[in-house]
Amino acid sequence: MAFPVDLTSVLTGVTPSQLASWRRSGLLVPEVSSRPVRYSFRDLAALRTLSRLRSDIPLQRIRKAFEGLSSLDLTDHPSKYVLASLDNTVVLVEENGEMWDLVRWRGHGVLATLEDVFETFENFRGDTVVDFRRPRAHLEIREKRMGGWPTIADTRIPYDSIAALVAHGADSETVTNLYPAVSAGAIEDAVSFGKQVADRHAGVAA
Repeated sequence: MAFPVDLTSVLTGVTPSQLASWRRSGLLVPEVSSRPVRYSFRDLAALRTLSRLRSDIPLQRIRKAFEGLSSLDLTDHPSKYVLASLDNTVVLVEENGEMWDLVRWRGHGVLATLEDVFETFENFRGDTVVDFRRPRAHLEIREKRMGGWPTIADTRIPYDSIAALVAHGADSETVTNLYPAVSAGAIEDAVSFGKQVADRHAGVAA
């Protein structure tokens, strides 16, 4: 599954202009080269990490941290690594709990998990970034369901299919008749999330 820039921006808290800047600088280039630009699910996870770090750490230090990964021959996709901010630096957290300072090259004894990356947080601009697994109460993101595309909770129904029906004039009763598993609350959430993505798309096009 490939994610367009507007949806990527909403799910990661990284603005379209930042995404473009990070592509140009090589900080994070999409796994697959395509036009228009599309991001993979792994790219989204990595971008969430960058966005979360950016809320605490200057971008220059984050760049140094990624250079540190390369110097340690850690060249897998960035989504594989657990990175956390600690004392104004960036640390790599290994499975055994060991930590390596990627900026100042000192180890630290603190355990971090991906929970901070996936749950809602405020980015460095003060904007609230949606929960990656639950961007709305009735919407879910599961990597192995529809390739990670946001769906109505506990279904394989894409959020944008519901939002499109409503945009074309369908009322809640019509939507529920077509999709019995979709509640009124799920319809409202799909429309709300769709509007957020559409507003971001308008920013991309501007």
